[in-house]
Amino acid sequence: MNRLILSLFSGVGAALAIGILSFADSVQSDIVLLMAPFGATAVLVFGVPDSPLAQPKNVILGHLITAFIGVCFVEFIGVTPLSLSIATGLAVSAMLFTKTTHPPAGANPVLIMLAGQSWPFLISPVLLGAVILVVVGKMVSRVRASSMFTENSTK
Repeated sequence: MNRLILSLFSGVGAALAIGILSFADSVQSDIVLLMAPFGATAVLVFGVPDSPLAQPKNVILGHLITAFIGVCFVEFIGVTPLSLSIATGLAVSAMLFTKTTHPPAGANPVLIMLAGQSWPFLISPVLLGAVILVVVGKMVSRVRASSMFTENSTK
């Protein structure tokens, strides 16, 4: 596939996914669906969808595991420069140990701890947002793989 077309298609997919999260976030006052690491997740899910780091298991569990660590630190340990560094290190180790490495999720402990988030944050935005990104990513990948977007159809 032409590099320009692939790049544009990836950008449209990322815009669509973040747009869905943003719109749903704006019309629902009791639910949050956006967080900054999702922008970096979109780069992987839409830009390099075949990468091991962009696979559904890695996206969803990577975000969930690291967010859980961040909330545990907020709830049980507290937020200090030392605890921020330890939580981030534990998050990286946990993703590597569980084979759910997703680099954007490495930001979750810092985000969660600095914002003082609690348990509901694991569901919304972390779990719901990650699942929506994965679902939209899979839909876009299917469309991209369809015959109208393959090299064979342009010959």
